[in-house]
Amino acid sequence: MSMPNILIQLDTDPRPSVFDAVVAIDSGVERLLQYGGVTPENVRELVHGAIFTRGPDDLKHTAIFIGGSNVAAGEAVLSAVGEAFFGPMRVSVLMDANGANTTAAAAVLAAAKHIPLAGATAVVLAATGPVGSRAARLLAREGAIVRAASRNQARSESACEAVRAAVEKADVSSWQTSTPDELAAALDGAQIVIAAGAAGVQLLSVDARKAAGSLRVAIDLNAVPPLGIEGVKATDKAADRDGTIAYGALGVGGAKMKIHKEALRRLFAANDQVFDAEAILQIGKELA
Repeated sequence: MSMPNILIQLDTDPRPSVFDAVVAIDSGVERLLQYGGVTPENVRELVHGAIFTRGPDDLKHTAIFIGGSNVAAGEAVLSAVGEAFFGPMRVSVLMDANGANTTAAAAVLAAAKHIPLAGATAVVLAATGPVGSRAARLLAREGAIVRAASRNQARSESACEAVRAAVEKADVSSWQTSTPDELAAALDGAQIVIAAGAAGVQLLSVDARKAAGSLRVAIDLNAVPPLGIEGVKATDKAADRDGTIAYGALGVGGAKMKIHKEALRRLFAANDQVFDAEAILQIGKELA
């Protein structure tokens, strides 16, 4: 009898995500163990339970998925998981709290289909949020000139600092977009805009989008009406919207799901892999 692949789902929310569980099963995971309310303080015992029950040669059949609605909490758990490993006693880990890494990777790859990212100017609306911050980081990693936009200047600058800490020589700047004039200034000369705001919040009107004559790609990651970019449909996938190539949340979602499932499958290829934002983007590139 072959040893089954076990995925241990560590969720920072009280109840483990049903969405993540279904995706794991659809990806071919043979056994799924779910734990909610996971924190850096209580994760060590869970990790040790994963690594001490199988010999080093068999640990590739065990993997950890870190989820939850709070990306910062997920990052803290990821760090604590790494600290609990030692020597060969470790398993592979995928961190995708709030779907931030897989969604951001899919959005960046969608933009890259139509314009070379290196040297392009990209505006990320709601760059302080979980997906927006990851999109800004990945765009900067790909050589884009990133404008991290937020309605609060101080929060925007904090998002930029996080990008700079993760990406050496990142070309990222903070932009406040609390007024129509500020938004127009942020979009001036930009080729790409990604709206990564909260569900049901419009960040870019159709008039403001049309007025930004340099825009070539507009990606909206909000699927709940009113959408983040007015005039872009959730189902848009490289649709022509007033001369701009548009993607909606569902148009990006197909690629996001493919990346998520493939990352889960690859966890069981070895016991020493860590799939965070950049590694997940690389998986997306290989699938493309």
